[in-house]
Amino acid sequence: MIGFLYTVVIVAAAIGGFVLTRSFVRNRLRFVDAIRAPWVPWVVGLVAITLTAPIAWFLPLVTKATTVLFGIGAGVGTASGVKALKRGE
Repeated sequence: MIGFLYTVVIVAAAIGGFVLTRSFVRNRLRFVDAIRAPWVPWVVGLVAITLTAPIAWFLPLVTKATTVLFGIGAGVGTASGVKALKRGE
């Protein structure tokens, strides 16, 4: 049962990071030219990992894998939001 709970938390963090950053880029950062730089998704992912890493120390259900997958989701969500802006969505 605990393994299933870990899996749910990890999947929710990855999907949440993707959805939140994609919508933020599309809605709030659409007029910011710097968001279109190719290195921005990498920086966003690393910052997300860095900011959520202390949570893994205090909450037992949040592991290091959760923070890493949240950062990956945030980086991919940023890249997806930029692609959506380029397509005109």
